[in-house]
Amino acid sequence: MTVSDTNTTTDGTDTATGGIVLTDGAAAKVKHLLDQEGRDDLALRVAVQPGGCSGLRYQLFFDERSLDGDELKDFGGVKVVTDRMSAPYLSGAVIDFVDTIEKQGFTIDNPNATGSCACGDSFH
Repeated sequence: MTVSDTNTTTDGTDTATGGIVLTDGAAAKVKHLLDQEGRDDLALRVAVQPGGCSGLRYQLFFDERSLDGDELKDFGGVKVVTDRMSAPYLSGAVIDFVDTIEKQGFTIDNPNATGSCACGDSFH
């Protein structure tokens, strides 16, 4: 899979190189989940929301909406969108999918996170 090196906003303009990176393993899992849903009109939306024990928490969900100012990246046919408010918090974040005996699920390695808590899904 080739990783895109530019982001595109919903109005078609390119933004700075960077943004979220989806690993091949995560892209394959997202594609598998989309195939199970039988839909090709959904994108993986990644956002940060207020909350969690450290101030912000991640949200990953399938979305058919296109919001004004969304940044869109394509990873081998898997669309990943980020809203304009979340994008600065997620620049350089790497989303992976792990499947081990101890843990299964998506992980986010975010260089912007200055701290985390025991729950593992929030940062400030």
